[in-house]
Amino acid sequence: MADAPLMVVDSSGVVTGWSRAAERRFGLPTADATGRPVAEVLARDRRRQDGDGEAAALLLEPLAGAAWGVREAGEDDDALGQALLDVLFSQARMRIHVLDPEQRVLRVSDPSESGDLVGRMRGRVFGEVCGFEEPERVHAYVHEVLTTGVPGIEQPFFARPLGVPGGRRTLSVTAFRLQKGHGARQSTQDTVLGVVVSVVDVTERVRHRRRDAALTAVRERVGGTLDIEATCRDLVDALVPDYADAGVVEVVDAILRGECPQPGPLGRDVPLRRAAYDGRPDPARPVGDVSPVVHGTPYQRSLSDLRARVVPLANASWADADPGRARIIREFGAHTLLLAPLTLRGAVLGLVSLYRCGDDEPFTEEDIPVAAAMASRVALGIDNARRYAHEYTIASTLRRRLLPQRPAAQPAVETDQLLLPGRGSGSWFDTISLPGARTALVIGDVTERGIHAATTMGQLRTVVQALADLDLEPDELLARLYDTAARLAQERAQLPSSDPLHREPLSATCAYAVYDPFTETCTVASAGHPAPLVVCPDGTAYVAGLPVGPPLGTVERGPVAAASFPLREGSILGLYSSALESHAETSSGVLRRTLAHPDRPLRELCDAAAYALPDTPELQGTVLLLARTHPMPPERYAVWELPYDKTAPATARRLASKRLAEWNLTGDTGEATELIVSELVTNAVRYGRPPVKLRLILDRALTCEIRDASTTGPHMKYAGAVDEGGRGLFIISQLATVWGTRYASEGKTVWSEQTLPDGE
Repeated sequence: MADAPLMVVDSSGVVTGWSRAAERRFGLPTADATGRPVAEVLARDRRRQDGDGEAAALLLEPLAGAAWGVREAGEDDDALGQALLDVLFSQARMRIHVLDPEQRVLRVSDPSESGDLVGRMRGRVFGEVCGFEEPERVHAYVHEVLTTGVPGIEQPFFARPLGVPGGRRTLSVTAFRLQKGHGARQSTQDTVLGVVVSVVDVTERVRHRRRDAALTAVRERVGGTLDIEATCRDLVDALVPDYADAGVVEVVDAILRGECPQPGPLGRDVPLRRAAYDGRPDPARPVGDVSPVVHGTPYQRSLSDLRARVVPLANASWADADPGRARIIREFGAHTLLLAPLTLRGAVLGLVSLYRCGDDEPFTEEDIPVAAAMASRVALGIDNARRYAHEYTIASTLRRRLLPQRPAAQPAVETDQLLLPGRGSGSWFDTISLPGARTALVIGDVTERGIHAATTMGQLRTVVQALADLDLEPDELLARLYDTAARLAQERAQLPSSDPLHREPLSATCAYAVYDPFTETCTVASAGHPAPLVVCPDGTAYVAGLPVGPPLGTVERGPVAAASFPLREGSILGLYSSALESHAETSSGVLRRTLAHPDRPLRELCDAAAYALPDTPELQGTVLLLARTHPMPPERYAVWELPYDKTAPATARRLASKRLAEWNLTGDTGEATELIVSELVTNAVRYGRPPVKLRLILDRALTCEIRDASTTGPHMKYAGAVDEGGRGLFIISQLATVWGTRYASEGKTVWSEQTLPDGE
């Protein structure tokens, strides 16, 4: 009987051992029972049973004798008895086997087993009596205890005991050697009396630990990234192979694009993308495949009722609905499936499918709460990543729209750019056509990310374009850009404290370069941005010497300085994001090595730089802007030095008329140009200083430039009806598309541009 009391009595009739069942049966705790004569204990029990009419059976079994191979009782019997007591009564809730040195069962002290079963165990080898899957490993384990005397503590082994429901079990085996003496470890065979082995079924404990370990792994490894597919991969990596033999995560395809999830149940035609898979090869569908869930399968049922479930896969009734998947499942030997829908606030994000195969124990109903908790964690991580992807999509779209789509062709500069893919980068660039066939190259970085970076970038780019239209020198332009950035920073500080932008300081960089093809010089000014890389026609490269000012948004700043350097025909100017600085400045930098072939097309150089640069998060979204200088075609411009007298306007009209005829610019355009030239030359002779030069440039527009040595700027007057003068600049403003004044240390240039009619 399972609750039969057990006591041990020495040769003098004194109780020396007392089981828990005996405590309940006789009403005596172990401390009170041990040391009493056995007759007194039995008499106490008889007094308790008087009047009940029950007959108590008493089974006596000696600890020494033939069963132990001991002829006479003596000290050996006492030692063996004491060793047996230590095991029996300190571990009374587990089955205990007493084995001889050959590992044959001598006695089984588990009272829950029937006498017939215990009798059949005696004399058999221990490794065979419990249904161990690997009896040879059990035999070696016990043999090591017998040989060394070192106890084996709670070693797990898989078994399939006969008559025990639940299939495969996990048994914890603990073994102690029985020997002469008290704890002495002797190695001679004649001192070893046998071994005591306890066996405990820890299947449920192991399953519980396995579930807890899987849930802990998911909590620790999932949700640390704002990438949906990476989150899905982290899940299957956390569960396979320790918890499942194969794992699949499928996500609603629209979620991967950042769209909001729809309330469940999931529609029959909504496509799911296989975002992650791990386990045995040859999945039913490859990662990246997009298709709706097949109707009439447990996958579809789980996405309909939004409940986790365990699905036995043997003789699946749904196999005809999805034969391809059913065939793959049969091929890799899966026997159970654990499904958990990915839901958040009632909306469906996807589905997790976990498989167990072969000898692995099947999923049970106890795994469902664990799967639901895992799915909840993953769904939260996916939704966070989706929100980030949604914001990133908006920010990327906004940034793309704010960057130049197709930079206009320049007359003397060929440009191309490399924009590395990235999330929420604040790098931007621009190419601006300036009067006089000059070209402005702009690049900058915003320290923020996401939508805030895109809006700040758009503000700065708009301001730079507006200032460029004023034809300012690079240092003067950046000085005004500093002022604008300070005003934007002040506006941020005035936002409500609850606005996240209120706590974000405005910090940005910008470099502004202007190339003049007539002087073959480049002038650059920088606000916290790295100096550009210059590649000469012979392939030598150097970083331009440039005084770099503080970043935009800085409270205190000094005067802005610019630097000029020559750019010969065929040179390459490389402007790059701040993150690329270390790859350009060193003599062995990636950009220097890549761009040291100035004869190659710029598109090839950009591709080569993309291949050579490391794929690191720091470089994502960075920009490389390349510009190759070309000479201004001589047939596209003309320059004359005019006499500094009253004949200058007539001379200028005659020279301009001849060149306009050569360019086939006659009619209204020719007449307007001659009048503009006449008025500009008249003002230069009247108010300026010699020398006076006239330059006509034919490009995307017709440009007229008058240069003189005076720094006095012209200003427009509105003459009265009877005034004889004062109408020159007003007339020019009416005839030209745009006009302006550009100052230099040696004087000024007054220019005008006329848009050419179609066909001219």
